[in-house]
Amino acid sequence: MARLDFEKPIVELEKKIQELKHFISDKKIDLSSEVKKLEDKLEDLKKDTYTNLTPWQMVQLARHPQRPYTLDYINILMTDFMELHGDRLFSDDKAIVSGLARLDKQKVVVIGHQKGRDTKENLKCNFGCAHPEGYRKALRMMQLAEEFNLPVIIFIDTPGAYPGIGAEERGQSQAIATNLREMVSIATPIISIVIGEGGSGGALGIGVADRVYVLENSYYSVISPEGCAAILWKDGSKAPEAAAALKLTGEDLLRLKVIDAVIPEPLGGAHRNPEKTAQNIKEVLVKEIKELKNFKKEDLLKARYNKFRGMGVVA
Repeated sequence: MARLDFEKPIVELEKKIQELKHFISDKKIDLSSEVKKLEDKLEDLKKDTYTNLTPWQMVQLARHPQRPYTLDYINILMTDFMELHGDRLFSDDKAIVSGLARLDKQKVVVIGHQKGRDTKENLKCNFGCAHPEGYRKALRMMQLAEEFNLPVIIFIDTPGAYPGIGAEERGQSQAIATNLREMVSIATPIISIVIGEGGSGGALGIGVADRVYVLENSYYSVISPEGCAAILWKDGSKAPEAAAALKLTGEDLLRLKVIDAVIPEPLGGAHRNPEKTAQNIKEVLVKEIKELKNFKKEDLLKARYNKFRGMGVVA
């Protein structure tokens, strides 16, 4: 499993424990008490490391190459997933997956950014950076959900919308703006969860929801830390300082009332126990769908509108 720089002390201690265990096995001597002491020390080190992460370290965990992606959560949480493709205007954008599925017995529409595990997969899905056709596909799916009165579940995980010339020529900014406008009036429950990166308009383009959650080690921001550092200091190495200034962690977002709650992850990140993370997500989804389905449509839309209109208001 890939390790991040700040995890090196943990890796070194784990290595020592394994070496001691091999030594005990080879020499057939009892040093179980020493192993126990080291394992206790390791557990304390993990707790101290992962419960005191800096904003930049959280960004690194959000980008971890083994972190679960949208299709991973769909496969764990849902059954009968039928992927639906294309925007009926240009092409099918692999950076956003969408389709019909069941969450237990509840039929849902699910939409989410998708990244790849290797270079080939990342090129196929453009590193999770959606084109205009991806946002149009997502909107088409939400309109389908509205027509059949199905809740919409959205998984956000993108560094940002694709900024290439072709995307701009095909109306990138207009596609995102249209989604922002139309999602306010989609008359069916919408729940969005930031499962990794939540970068700029690329994230918000499918993020206007009745309930907005972030996983514990995810981030949601108007710009990437590197982009912010390049603009403010003309120096990408200032990304850690930018991450702190952007107030992009779950704790900051909750205090600023940008999100509704933070979903806990297993110690060390979602990639260490995807099933447990998925279970935490499922508990939230089941609870929120049950609650939101009791809203009258006009009340649902009014509450969603007021939710976003109230953001950024200084008392």
